[in-house]
Amino acid sequence: MPKRVFVSFDYDYDKSLKDLLIGQAKNPDSPLEVDDWSIKEAPYGGKAKARAVGVAIELRVAQEEGIDYFLLNGYSSQTGKKPTTAQADDKLYHWTWPNLETPVGGGR
Repeated sequence: MPKRVFVSFDYDYDKSLKDLLIGQAKNPDSPLEVDDWSIKEAPYGGKAKARAVGVAIELRVAQEEGIDYFLLNGYSSQTGKKPTTAQADDKLYHWTWPNLETPVGGGR
């Protein structure tokens, strides 16, 4: 049975990646299920507000609540950046199917 996950993303830079991940989650062999509760338009305040607040706050809440999380970089040409609230030892996974299956399954 697929594991249900919450996806947090930078709206202005990563919306297409979020859409691809949700599409990939619909494959029959997917280890995850995504319910898309994300906003459908740019948040009030534009890029600066969403980038500085959205993902960082959502990650902080997950940390405070003891919710498992992992960081995923979907860009092959970039090294990716961790959210400002990420822990120093948080690994940033490159988005490949095996790299997605491992942390979704609890491996880090």
